[in-house]
Amino acid sequence: MRTNVVIVGAGPSGLLLGQLLFKAGVDAIVVERQTPDYVLSRIRAGVLEQVTLDVLAQAGVDKRLPRDGLPHTGFDLLFKGERHRIDLKGLTGGKKVMVYGQTEVTRDLMEAREAAGLTTHYEAQSVQIHDFDSDHPSVTFIKDGVTQTIQCDFIAGCDGFHGVCRASVPRQSIQEFEKVYPFGWLGVLADTPPVHEELIYVNSPRGFALCSQRSRTRSRYYLQVPLTDHLDQWPDEAFWDELRNRLDPEARDHLVTGPSIEKSIAPLRSFVAEPMRFGTLFLAGDAAHIVPPTGAKGLNLAATDVKFLSDALIEACIEKSHAGIDHYSKRCLARIWRAERFSWWFTSLMHRFPDQGEIGQKLQEAELDYLVHSEAGSRTVAENYVGLPLNFGE
Repeated sequence: MRTNVVIVGAGPSGLLLGQLLFKAGVDAIVVERQTPDYVLSRIRAGVLEQVTLDVLAQAGVDKRLPRDGLPHTGFDLLFKGERHRIDLKGLTGGKKVMVYGQTEVTRDLMEAREAAGLTTHYEAQSVQIHDFDSDHPSVTFIKDGVTQTIQCDFIAGCDGFHGVCRASVPRQSIQEFEKVYPFGWLGVLADTPPVHEELIYVNSPRGFALCSQRSRTRSRYYLQVPLTDHLDQWPDEAFWDELRNRLDPEARDHLVTGPSIEKSIAPLRSFVAEPMRFGTLFLAGDAAHIVPPTGAKGLNLAATDVKFLSDALIEACIEKSHAGIDHYSKRCLARIWRAERFSWWFTSLMHRFPDQGEIGQKLQEAELDYLVHSEAGSRTVAENYVGLPLNFGE
C-alpha cells in the first residue's frame, strides 16, 4: 500500500486530521489497534472552544452541533458554600463554549470517514513505524494474521499517551516534562437531568467536585478521590452522598440521582514532550501532551494541533513547501504550554492537596474570593477558559 500520510490512531485527533486532509485532496490511511466500538466507548470531556468548533466546521462534521450541542456563556465557581458566576460572554467580548461530548465528536468523524469511503484499518495489531528519520517512512501492522506494510511520505502519531509513535523516538531525541497529581477524578455518567444549566466547579474542604453534563438528560459528575481508591469502594449511593456533601444547598435540592451507566477513576497529570516533529514523524494530541481535565483543554489542544498539522501537511504534499512542517512543533508548543499553565493553575486552585493542610484551603479561598470580585481576575479566568486565539503571541 502507498499513501501520502499514515495516521496512527483513530481517536478524535487522528480522524479529524484525516478528514481535513481528505477535504484538501491529500490521501491518508488511518491505522487503529482497537475496534470502532471500543474507541466510541471511551468517555471523555466535552467542552469545546470556538477554535475547535471552527476546525470541526472546516472538516464538515458540525451538522449535529446546532441541534445537540449546548452553548454555555458562563460557569459557576462554588467555594465557602456559595456560588459565583464567571460570565464568559461578558468578559471576553461575546465568546462562549459548547458542551458536546467527545464521544459524539468521534462518532461524527467516524460516520464522515465511512461515508467518504476512506480507508481505516481497525484492530491492527503490532503496529510499528519505520524509517521516519528518512524520506521513505513506512508503517507495518498485522491484520487477520497477515503483516501489511504502508509506504508513505509522512506519519502522524495520533495514538495517545501510551501509543507506539512517541515510544519509537530515540530517548536522546526527545525531552519529556511531567507532573503527576496526588489524586484522581472519580467520574459518574448518569441519565439524569443536570443539576444546573451550566457547569459548577467546586472547591470544598472535602475535595474538588465538578457538575457537568452531556445533554439536557445526561449528566456527568466528578469527585476528587485519593489515587488509592478503587471503584468497589464507591457504589452509586456513596457517590451521590459525597457529592451532596460538597455542594451548596440549592444544588443539593436540585440534584437528581440515578443509576450510573459508566463509572471510572482517572489519574491526573501534566505532561509535554518536546519537540513534536522527528523527521517525517509528527506527534499530535495526547501522544504529545496531557493536561489535567480541570481546564477543559485536552480535546481543544488536540484540535489545534491537528489544525496546524493539517495545514503543514497539505502545504508539503500539494505545494511541495516544508515551511509549515518546519515550524509545526514550535507553533504548537507555544500554545500547549499556555494551556498547560492554565490547567495546572486551575487544578492547583480547586483541589485539596494532602501536604498543604488547613492553610492551603484558606489561601485557595482567598484567591478565589479575589478572582470573583475582581474584573481583571475574572477576565483572566474567562479568556483562558474560552481559549486563546490561534495566533495569540505570534
